[in-house]
Amino acid sequence: MKPIHRVKLSVFADYHQFYVWDPELCDSHAPEEWTDQDVADRAKIETGVVVICPVRNMDVPVEVSIWACEPSVHFAEWQHVVVCPLSVSSGTIQVHECTGEALAEFSVAAGDYTVRCLFSGLDTLSENGLEGRDRYRVQIWPAHTPGLTVMKRWEEPT
Repeated sequence: MKPIHRVKLSVFADYHQFYVWDPELCDSHAPEEWTDQDVADRAKIETGVVVICPVRNMDVPVEVSIWACEPSVHFAEWQHVVVCPLSVSSGTIQVHECTGEALAEFSVAAGDYTVRCLFSGLDTLSENGLEGRDRYRVQIWPAHTPGLTVMKRWEEPT
């Protein structure tokens, strides 16, 4: 099975975040209230937006793909996996930088989508946190998901 759309991006993850959203439904605004749990989950959701939180606040490699149905995944390849809902009413899903602009835009049918965020290389950061081999994959398909679930959790070393 192949994705309907796939794009590889370099995303500036300012404030350790970037967004997958319906720009109209979320009014192009991300959540501002964060809990310790949100930070530990490395993701946060609100109506029409999924915030994804990379370990670096630098340019990070992100692959985004849209699928007709749930794609297979080899969980052993990933250190942290989050699954969450995304409502789309405008027919548009954007990948948007925190302090930048939209980097990708996909035309989709309005409805409920599931977003799976996959994280790897989280333990490869340099001492100053600016360099690393971390990478992120975002898979999106039409399906209802009741809430944010961490399927696999990576704990930052202390």
